[in-house]
Amino acid sequence: MNQQTDEKDDCSVPEEVLQRWEGRGISRRDFLAFCSTMAATLALPVSFVPKIAAALEADNRPAVIWLEFQSCSGDSEAFLRANAPTAAEIILDTISLEYAEVVMAAAGHQAEAAKAAAVEKYKGNYIAIVEGSIPLGEGGVYCTVGGESAVDTLKKVVGNARATIAVGSCAAFGNLPAAAPNPTGAVGVRDVLPGATLVNLPGCPLNAENLTATLVHILTFGKLPAVDRLGRPLFAYGKRIHDNCERRAHFDAGQYAEKFGDPGHRQGWCLYKLGCKGPETFHNCPTVRYNEGTSWPVMAGHGCIGCSEPEFWDSMTPFYWRLPQVPGFGIELTADQIGVGFAAGTALAFGVHGVFSAFRKGDAMESDKVKKEE
Repeated sequence: MNQQTDEKDDCSVPEEVLQRWEGRGISRRDFLAFCSTMAATLALPVSFVPKIAAALEADNRPAVIWLEFQSCSGDSEAFLRANAPTAAEIILDTISLEYAEVVMAAAGHQAEAAKAAAVEKYKGNYIAIVEGSIPLGEGGVYCTVGGESAVDTLKKVVGNARATIAVGSCAAFGNLPAAAPNPTGAVGVRDVLPGATLVNLPGCPLNAENLTATLVHILTFGKLPAVDRLGRPLFAYGKRIHDNCERRAHFDAGQYAEKFGDPGHRQGWCLYKLGCKGPETFHNCPTVRYNEGTSWPVMAGHGCIGCSEPEFWDSMTPFYWRLPQVPGFGIELTADQIGVGFAAGTALAFGVHGVFSAFRKGDAMESDKVKKEE
């Protein structure tokens, strides 16, 4: 009983912290829900909720410089539309956004002066967020801001940052601008600065919750989260989409939609034959989802296009063709037969169960016969 009480106390957030957030217009319920969601997204136990709350409450707002290069601003838009509660209510109250072209009021020389001042003032302590690919072709002339190339700006800002977050597949891997024949020589951040303290959050666009969770991790633990070989945080990219997909049971049963709108498609069957790249894509889309956790492409009836993988525009296309030679899965050999195989295996299992049941029944009858004779 004492152990349960202690555990409950360990997971509680101080009343004064909740009151302060209420004073900012955020209910304690929303704040606790946000902290719990962040803990779950980061694959942390619920006992970390108070630590996350304390980190968000601490008076140590890190400066953030958000750069945008070859992009559609989709990642900025995704983050600004986050709502659990909104990014503005929680994260933008917790960080100091010094420069971000999409949201800042200043423009032109004033904006560039603000960026330069922030780099100098917070040198070595700020967080750089990079959106969009960086073109190397022709000396970087394909993307210039304020007369300075993306390459030079990146080296200056990221080179003096405490840590850098590459948001979206363009910043992480070059993505669409880098698709063949890549006329601008577009690359990701790591290709320009291989030694940078960097975490990649690919996706087209990224899931805003993964960015929020990464910022919360930095605030809570003072460092970037653990990453895979591609620099992606394991909490968000540690498992294949195929492993957590809500249509996985239909794959295992050999139930596939053959075309969009057919009965299998309407019943939520597996989209592998329609080109779903889930078996070769690492992302937490099935568990975190988009638009406040409402849905994600496969749930909505469209196959995964593998947008969080390097060079997906070249390697995953045509998007509606079945994946060939998926490493470690053998799907190309079993997609048509796997259902039959499972059915046969199930029938065999029932058959074996029946045989053993018959033996058990026979043994019981023999035992009863012996008892009566005795």
